[in-house]
This record gives sequence, structure tokens and C-alpha cells, in this order.
Amino acid sequence: MREQSYHVTINGRVQGVGFRPFIYRLAQSFNLYGSISNSTTGVEIFINSNLPQVEQFLDAIRANAPTLSTIDTLRYQVVAYREFHDFRIVQTSNDGEISINIPPDITLCDACREELFDPTNRRYGYPFITCTNCGVRYSIIYDLPYDRVHTSMRLFPMCDACQEEYTNPLNRRYHTQPIGCWECGVTLKLMGKGISTPIENPTIEEIVQLLYDGNIVAIKGVGGYHLVCDATNKEAIARLRERKQRPTKPFAVMTKDIEMAKSMAYIDPKEEALLTSKERPIVLLRAKKSDESIAPNLSYIGILLPYTPLHLLILEQFNRPLIATSANLSGEPIATTYEGIQKLSRVYDYVVEHTREIVNGCDDSVVMVVQNQLVTLRLARGYTPIEIKLPVTLDKRTIAVGANQKNTVAMGWDNRVVLSPYIGDLEGIDSIAYFKDTIERLQRIYRFTPEVVVSDRHPAYESTKYAQSLGLPHSMVQHHYAHILGVMAERGITQTVFGVAFDGTGLGEDGHLWGGEFLLCDYTHYRRVAHLDYFRLLGATKAIKEPRRVALSLLFEIYGEKVFELDTPTVQAFSTSQMKSLYLMWEKGLNAPLSSSMGRLFDAVASLRGICQVMHFEGESGMLLEAYYDSRVVGDYPFEYHEGRIDLYPMLVELVAESDTTIAVSKFFHTLVQVIVAVYAPYQSFPLVLTGGVFQNRVLLSLVLEQFPQALIPHTIPPNDGGIALGQIVYQASSSKSSLCL
Repeated sequence: MREQSYHVTINGRVQGVGFRPFIYRLAQSFNLYGSISNSTTGVEIFINSNLPQVEQFLDAIRANAPTLSTIDTLRYQVVAYREFHDFRIVQTSNDGEISINIPPDITLCDACREELFDPTNRRYGYPFITCTNCGVRYSIIYDLPYDRVHTSMRLFPMCDACQEEYTNPLNRRYHTQPIGCWECGVTLKLMGKGISTPIENPTIEEIVQLLYDGNIVAIKGVGGYHLVCDATNKEAIARLRERKQRPTKPFAVMTKDIEMAKSMAYIDPKEEALLTSKERPIVLLRAKKSDESIAPNLSYIGILLPYTPLHLLILEQFNRPLIATSANLSGEPIATTYEGIQKLSRVYDYVVEHTREIVNGCDDSVVMVVQNQLVTLRLARGYTPIEIKLPVTLDKRTIAVGANQKNTVAMGWDNRVVLSPYIGDLEGIDSIAYFKDTIERLQRIYRFTPEVVVSDRHPAYESTKYAQSLGLPHSMVQHHYAHILGVMAERGITQTVFGVAFDGTGLGEDGHLWGGEFLLCDYTHYRRVAHLDYFRLLGATKAIKEPRRVALSLLFEIYGEKVFELDTPTVQAFSTSQMKSLYLMWEKGLNAPLSSSMGRLFDAVASLRGICQVMHFEGESGMLLEAYYDSRVVGDYPFEYHEGRIDLYPMLVELVAESDTTIAVSKFFHTLVQVIVAVYAPYQSFPLVLTGGVFQNRVLLSLVLEQFPQALIPHTIPPNDGGIALGQIVYQASSSKSSLCL
């Protein structure tokens, strides 16, 4: 059969994952002549062959592609004949629109781990060992295509041995952009109290001894710094809490291996698979025993395994679990530079620095498993930037700026969306700057110029203010509608759905603060079917941090001035003068906006039962309620549902009167399930979608999924505001198109 020249283009995650050497070896096995190169769209292959052999070659690519790769499209066409005398990997093409997936940062592979602990290997003990199959990616990228000159490794000239590996297509480190060794690679520095001159290349033994001595050490990792200390040293943990002003928020724990993790928590097969996966997220697990220093008053603990060779070397020698918490001040992004970590100089005793720049900050991802389903709580290192294919198409290049809490941003074009890593709460100057920097970096890397911007409707959100400053056509989407649209897009749902959106706060169409919403939605419209009856937030934003204010408002609604005669934990949390001032605030509606928030209802229940009156971190009340739930308790409390309004005052009366807090909390959860059952009953022909930050509550989500096993929850995107940007993109893609009839 006559030989022809074929041009093959492959799009997807095909850079930084060993794809070119894989093709090189495959072409040799087929005795094909031609070339392969990276491009701004993926990889390009030219081969000389006949059609049957080309089809066999492409089938072999699909069947045997590298584990870390994903192939979105694979196309080929006949082109003008080109003469080749061998098969080569050739220079990357930098021209054209970027349409590849940025590879995420992933954990050390087994082959590198074996070399790391092999005394005969030239990289024995090298804290930055890597190969094509593992290591840093997104965190070091300045630009695409993914080549060394476009990363922070461009400042490290390779030694002859590394250069030989880097240029040998048959070597595991062929075109491993972060390649290095003891002679030419990244180096460590140790600084801190009593050290006048930084210690160059400190030994692992020196670092471990600091931890044995009870010190708090800041360690520069992949996407930022961790603050670490001995997780078995309660005094060290207490100092960390005091210095970081984090009295009760739980700390994550890094264990040496899965066996050490199992000594601390109950771990099912799916959770173990997540812990040991290449992404290495923090996994929330049921603790085997309560540890008030690590996770005060909570029954779950966040555990992760080491994902860098440096962490692994430290833990192998330390042989104890480590507290490993993100190095940041409250409300600020994770520190990624030495200048940034110096803001916490009063928190840590020593800092282990390295010489590779973190170009793109990226916090640890956090996940959990509920009813055998993955729930992503924070989408970051290991998973992002992530690309999602839309079931609808964008007419214009669109940027979505997300919400104000747990912010992520998204860029969309055609039917593609790139979702950023977790950015955080936009509450301070540094956080807002980090938000803007993330947008600018992604736009630069993808050569993306937005034509439209879409935001939340809340005018006070920093993300909304930023959207307004761009001078672009600007769309605004209701918060809870965006929550549901995000799940629909992730799960590929194109029909009308019945969405339940439970969260803390989102501005409603009527100007009130929504959060306990039942919406009938398609991609262009929604109808509010039902909601929690409104109650006042005494002191507005103050009520968000003080459950007692929400509970007192609800008691005023039920009992009026008789509240002053009650003897409940909520009333006891105030002085008489405070009560009188707050009653006037409630009565006059002064600085007391109306809310239908399910998140605030959780706060109120925690206060009414004396569990939590003032929160030290977001979601604390809900996490504490989880610990009081007892699956052996049966029954629920009464409520009223009429003309779209859900009145839970009958429930609250009985909940306050209940003698046992465990029974009260357990029945509260059961009542919420029955509320969903009642409201959803007339709409069961539509798929049920669950979303919003309240569905991060393991107990509530588990009970609802038991009742409705076919309910749809987000898996890839978080149910919290980290999924809002995706929903905003979907709305923009669909808003000019016809809708289904609601």
C-alpha cells in the first residue's frame, strides 16, 4: 500500500507527562519515520506510513498512553509528502492559541522513591528528585508550552549527567523539566533563631532534631509553606495555636505512610485510595480517638501522606506524625516566598527554605468520602488547574470571578472551562492581590483575553467590584442558582433539575440574604419553589461569627419579650443590657437583615444547645454538631410548610425543651431530611441536586443520600463557594439561548 505523510494532533493533558518519549518508543516499535513536538494545542506528530498501520498506531496510543496523561481529542489527516529518515523529537512550536491542559503537581513516583533511598544511586537523599512521571508542574510554570525555559528551573543549568538523561528519549527523565541532582539542582537553606548565617544544605538529621526538640518549623514545599511540628507534642501544638491565634480550628496531620495513618483513623478502601493517590489530598477521616490538641471536640481528623521527597525524607527519619498546616495569617493566602513567610516569623522557630521559585501558589486539596461518594472540599494541589467540558458552548471568551468566600476563578471559551486552584476568602489586601495575580497568571499562561466577565450579584463582594473595574460587558448571576448550575455542568446534566442549595449567605433577588433554597432550574432560568422562613441576623455580619445572635433572634421570633424569662444557654450567653439592646435591634430591624440561611440555622441550633456561642472559624458550629449525632436516635421534630415557606419554629421549641443534647441534635438532622422530602415530593420527576456549603456537613449529606440515593452531588468541584465560578460560566454560555419551560 502506498506510503503517505500523516499529520496527527493530540489535545489534552499531554505535556509534562512523558508523552513524547512514549510516542518515540511506540514509533520505533512500529518502525515508523517522522517527528513529534509539543505545541500550544498539545502534541503534533508527523509520520510516513499507510492507513492501516496509522490506525493501528493510533489505537496503540489510546490503549497505552502514560498514566498521567489524558487524551481529549486525537485527529489525523493526510498532508503533503515529507521525507523522514528516522523518528525524532523536535523543537516545540510556540505559535497559536493555547488549548492544552496544564499538568498539576503530583506526588513522588515509586521509581524515584526507590532511588531516593538507594545509597548507590547518585540522587540518594536528594530532596528534589523527580522524573517525567512525578513531581512539580503547575507550581513552577511561567508559560506554555511546558518546557524548562518556561519554568522556574530555567535558572538551574544542568550538569552533564542530567543533560544526558534530559536529552535521551529512552530515559525516564527525558525532558523532565524540573530535573536536577546534588550537583546542579535545587538546594536547601536553614534559618531561624540562633542562626546568624543561613545553613546551606542542612542535613535531614538537623531538621528532624529541631522537630524532636519541640520547635515549629516552616518548610517550603510545592505550592507554598507548611508550618510543621511534632503531632505527638501537645506543648508544641499549644504554642502553634497560641502564636497563630488558632484556638480551636483543626490541624491537618501528615503521616509517614498509610500504616501510620491507620493507627490514627478508620480508613475504608476508597479513603485509602485517595490518601495514596498521585494527588495526595488531605482526607477527612473518622479519628480512632479524640485528640483535643489536633481537632478539639471533633470526631474527624484530616490526614495526608508526604508528597514531596523532602517531606518523605523528614518523616522517614522522624517516624512520628507531623502537624502540617498552611503557612498563612488568618484570611490571607498561603505564603509562597521568603518575604511572605517572614510575616509569620513570630509563629515559627526555624524555616527550611529552598532555591526554586514557587511561581504559582497552590494550597493542599481537601476531600472526604460520604456514602462511598467523593466530596471535594478544597480543590487545589494535585488536581488543578482543572479543565471541565461544558454541555453548552460559549459564544465569547468569558472570565468568571466567583464569590467572596473560598474563591476560585474560571476562564471559558468554546465548550471548555479552566477552573483555578483554591484562592481563599477575599477579606484583606493580600488576599485580593493574590486573587488578581491568579487571574493575570492564568490569562498569561493561556494567552487568554476575556471579552465578557460574569460575577455574583452581591455588590459588596470584592470579586464583583473587580469585575466592574474591567470595563467589559458584565453579567451577574444569583448566588444559589450559580451553585446549582455548577453541579449541572460538572455532572453533564442538560435537563431541568430540582436544586437544594443550603449555605451561609447569598444575596437574593428580593434583597434579602438567602441560604435555605429550593430552586427549579435549567441553564437559563430558575424558579424559587421554597425557602426557609426569614429571620433576622442581629448585628448583620457579627451574627455570622456569633451563633448566639442568630439563636436569640429566633427566640425573639418565637417568644417575644418572654425571652428575658427563659433559662437557656443562649440567654445565659448575654448580659441583661445586651439582651435589651439586641431586642430593640430585632424589633426595629436595625442592622438586622432578613435571612433564610440554613448555615445560620445550624449556628442557632449549636447555640440553643450550648455547644457553640462564638465561632473561631467558619463552619465550626456545623462540625461540632456532627460530633453530637447518634445514628441510634430515631424520630424528628415538627415543622410547617405552606406556600413555599418552611417554618421551623415548631422544631426549635421542642429542640430547646429536649433534655438530651445528643437526641436534640440527632432529631434536628432528621428533621432537615424530612423538610427536603416534603418540598421535593411534587417535583420528583426532576433530578435532585444537592449543593452549597452546608452539604459539607457529613451527617446531613449522608442522611439525605440515604433517603435519596440517586441525588446528584458535585464530585470534582466543591459544594461550597469554590464551585460558584463554574456555575457563573455556565450561565453566561446559556443566557442567550432558549430555556426549558419551568
